[in-house]
Amino acid sequence: MTVLSERHDDVVVIDLNSPPHNFMDAAMMSEIIAILAEPCRAAVIAATGKSFCAGANFSSGGLLGNETRTAVGFREGVGEFYREAAKLFDVTVPLVAAVHGPAVGAGAGLALACDLRVSSPQAFIATNFVRLGIHPGFAITETLPALIGPARASDMLLTGRRIGGEEAMAWGLVDRLVDADDVRSVAIELASQVAAAAPLAVAATRATLRVGLGERVRKALEHELEEQARLAESEDSKEGIAALLEKREPKFSGS
Repeated sequence: MTVLSERHDDVVVIDLNSPPHNFMDAAMMSEIIAILAEPCRAAVIAATGKSFCAGANFSSGGLLGNETRTAVGFREGVGEFYREAAKLFDVTVPLVAAVHGPAVGAGAGLALACDLRVSSPQAFIATNFVRLGIHPGFAITETLPALIGPARASDMLLTGRRIGGEEAMAWGLVDRLVDADDVRSVAIELASQVAAAAPLAVAATRATLRVGLGERVRKALEHELEEQARLAESEDSKEGIAALLEKREPKFSGS
């Protein structure tokens, strides 16, 4: 199974279970949504392996289904993933991300979809889309500026650089910074504190904090997908994804 779950009293802990890097696809997201539909007062999204989530699955058999990256392929393969991802923002359960390792691209988007984030100095968050020759996705153009402000979001989105744990904490990108071995337990404790509060009051407060978010996310996803599809056929996009799969630095031409 690519997703595991376990209960800790009123908290459900969900683990991405496709180690070492937990690359995401629509099926994995659908499993997460299904688990969150079960009754609980709070949930932790964590992961097994080295990475929290190193991004979307662009390998053969992944989001695009083959090695040819086309506008149609992005609209179909990535579009299906985004339709599932949009449902995450409709979930009424408070979410805590346990970011024990790299959260990259879609992994960063998953962490940003949560209400709170626990991480370590050794982990990092990266919105590396421009390093792949594509437009940002997973509604990151909506969620990231809302969390850390437009200037810092521009820093992350236009450079694609890694933001380490200490910088992430200073920026408000994460809410707790603890030893790597403690990320999971602290995330569960934080979720337990939420679960121990009055459920109706928590639900009402969270709804107020996130009012209109689902609609904004869907508009962002629609725009992001069109831009990704447009850029999918560029030489830079082909080079960026090839470099990712071949584990080398990309050489962009601007075409």
